[in-house]
Amino acid sequence: MSKITFDLDVMRTFVTGIELGSFAKAADRLGRSTSAVSAQLKKLEEQVGTPILRKAGRGMLPTAAGETLLAYGRRLLELNDEAAAAVRGVELEGWIRLGMPEDFGERILTEVLGRFARAHPKVRIEAKIARNTTLLDLIISGQLDLALTWDGGITTPHSEHLRSYPMHWIGAADPYLQASNTAAEPLPLVAFEAPCLMRSCATAALDRAHIPWRLAFTSPSLSGIWAAVAAGLGITVRTEIGLPANLRIIDNPALPELPMLGLSLHRMEAEPDMAIQRLREIILEALQADGMGLKRLAA
Repeated sequence: MSKITFDLDVMRTFVTGIELGSFAKAADRLGRSTSAVSAQLKKLEEQVGTPILRKAGRGMLPTAAGETLLAYGRRLLELNDEAAAAVRGVELEGWIRLGMPEDFGERILTEVLGRFARAHPKVRIEAKIARNTTLLDLIISGQLDLALTWDGGITTPHSEHLRSYPMHWIGAADPYLQASNTAAEPLPLVAFEAPCLMRSCATAALDRAHIPWRLAFTSPSLSGIWAAVAAGLGITVRTEIGLPANLRIIDNPALPELPMLGLSLHRMEAEPDMAIQRLREIILEALQADGMGLKRLAA
């Protein structure tokens, strides 16, 4: 049986179309005609020897084989882009100061630093994990080159909105440790020390729903919040980013709905140097590829 050698250009079209939810949008993004994209997808399907897309309403979704190909396609393109960046930017040198919230410290930061260091070993990165207000102050004062922050009404001259995440009520996964309350008891909350965007959203939502609440535990760190919730001291409000295995998203119709929370990337300079631009690209790729499964808890 002859071996298949995939065309990475075709693979990029396939992956981009799935990620954008539209192959017409992929054609625009990649600078190709829709007929050229259709021809590429047909070629890819012939190589695989089985359908990789199925109709779903007006759009297309991957089949089981397509899902498998998508996962491998992302890995192939990531390695290809990393190799290209390493060859083109082998002489990149310098120092980059990067800031992120704790939510992204374990998974996204690890991937970003690893990929960037392999491609550009001569560039030194100083990473800072901090609260939103601290990160914004540092980027405004010129002490960070790039900062990933939650949107909270504060903008900087060189920022870009990346995407929005739903906020959720989160409690302990262990049913014996779940914080509970009755109509006569205020809902116990676990939150960051003020000021905190998610704390404000939680209390505002409860106030609008006329649900009494009390601060059961406050912490200056996300790890402290996770520990208190896991111990059953109360519930908290966060996104699904970095959710530990011992916590779950609560599905309880008695709790009020929460708004979406935006994520932005801030630059100190309008036109940063090549090393900073490359780090920005890797951050965007890591966020796009990060699959975050929601762990829900019926309350």
